[in-house]
Amino acid sequence: MNKLVVLGSVNADHVLQVASFPRPGETLHGHSYCVIPGGKGANQAVAAARLGADIAFIASVGDDSFGREMRESFAKEGMNTEAVMIEESVPTGIAMIQVAATGENSICISAEANGCLSPARIQPHHHLIENADTLLMQLETPIETIEAAAKVAKQSGTRVVLNPAPAQPLSDDLLQLVDMITPNETEAELLTGVKVEDMASAQKAANVLHTKGIKQVMITLGSQGVWLSQNGEGQQVLGFRVEAKDTTAAGDTFNGALLTALQEGRALEPAIRFAHAAAAISVTRMGAQTSIPHRREVERFLIEH
Repeated sequence: MNKLVVLGSVNADHVLQVASFPRPGETLHGHSYCVIPGGKGANQAVAAARLGADIAFIASVGDDSFGREMRESFAKEGMNTEAVMIEESVPTGIAMIQVAATGENSICISAEANGCLSPARIQPHHHLIENADTLLMQLETPIETIEAAAKVAKQSGTRVVLNPAPAQPLSDDLLQLVDMITPNETEAELLTGVKVEDMASAQKAANVLHTKGIKQVMITLGSQGVWLSQNGEGQQVLGFRVEAKDTTAAGDTFNGALLTALQEGRALEPAIRFAHAAAAISVTRMGAQTSIPHRREVERFLIEH
């Protein structure tokens, strides 16, 4: 059975390059429009597969050409796609993405087929979760499904890793099922009420998450790397400085790479460094899955840095 199972979203990313984000009522000229495979779940699954993980993906796509092509593409990446379900008469999820000249992005999503990923739909695939080492999830699919999958994992001794993005409030009942959580500063603040402005406030936020039962807290801090807290003790793990072109899938690449490295038996800090390298490469390229590097590129990057 597959050691890593990713449960999450699949989107068609409609990407437009802009000089800056428009203000309300303002029309700006963009350029280089394209449609790129995306979705947080798919991005993280592709990152893990491309970097060498033994992985299965649980997801829903539409019965449109994009959905069918994505299912075939996932298989070509080397992942188990038996639980990538095609929903009849429903389009694949979409994301409308603007990428500014600074590399920052603004994203609006519509769930579409992702909203069909119900607890009942994943029930035939519980065996994938039960026999995995780790379950990785995000928040672009129905929350009741995330909770159901986490319960199956917990009962089976499968580690639950949650990337709580996009930011939204979460119940203590769900958080108690999570072994590792990987929020960014915004997500950490929403979950804890602590504004993350420096390393001290990052630890305060981490402490709140520890009290909810989460053993490992990893707050991603962009160019400042991550704040890792375990057993109430925290440390900063620095990343790499590169010139960013597009940050769309940086966090997803980090999560997929992190769990790939942990699956191989790397210690946590070297695994974080591996994930930092993969994310650093991704932000120098345009798009979501199109920006995710292969393993040999990450290994070369680590040697050079």
